[in-house]
Amino acid sequence: MEKVKTDLSTFSNVTYSPGKNRWIRGMWYMTNVIMFKSYLFPFYGLKRAVLRLFGARVGSRVVIKPGVNIKYPWKLFMGHDIWIGEGVWIDNLSDVHIGSHSCLSQGSMLLCGNHNYKRSSFDLITHPIELKEGVWIGAGSMVTQGVCCGEHSVLSVRSVASHHLEPYGIYRGNPAIKMKERTIER
Repeated sequence: MEKVKTDLSTFSNVTYSPGKNRWIRGMWYMTNVIMFKSYLFPFYGLKRAVLRLFGARVGSRVVIKPGVNIKYPWKLFMGHDIWIGEGVWIDNLSDVHIGSHSCLSQGSMLLCGNHNYKRSSFDLITHPIELKEGVWIGAGSMVTQGVCCGEHSVLSVRSVASHHLEPYGIYRGNPAIKMKERTIER
C-alpha cells in the first residue's frame, strides 16, 4: 500500500483570520520593521503608544528592546512592568496574554501556530498562549501554542514549553520538565 505524502499545493488558509483588513496589516508590517525589528529605535514609550494605536492592550512601564518581532498587535495583551528582550519573536497568530512583572529574555519565542502533520494539506493550527504574572522565559526559549505558564514559573535558557507550566515551577529541557520549585526572596 502506498503511503500518503505531504502536498503543500493543497494548503489553504481560508479558515484562518488574522483580524483587521489587509491595509492595516500592511501598515503594521511596515511599522513593525521600522520601529520594533530595527535596532535603531529604542524609544519604549513611543513603542507602547504605537502598539496601543494598532489595538494592543499594553500596561505601563513595558520595556520593549530593539529587534522584537510582533505578528499582530491586536492579538496582544500585556500587563504592567514587562521586559521584552532583544530578538524576541511574538508570533501571535492567536491571542497572547502576558501578565504583569513578566520577562521574555533575548531570542525567546511565543509561537501560537503550528501545522497538522497528519494532514497531507499541512493545515494551520492555532491556539492562544498565556503567561501569568511574574513568568520568566529564558533566553532562546520557546513557548508553543496552547500553553499556559503559571504564576512566577521559569522556563530556563533554550528550553521548550509544549505543555502547561505549574506556578512557581522551574522548567528546563526540550520538552521542558520541572526541575524544582522557585523560591523568591525579598
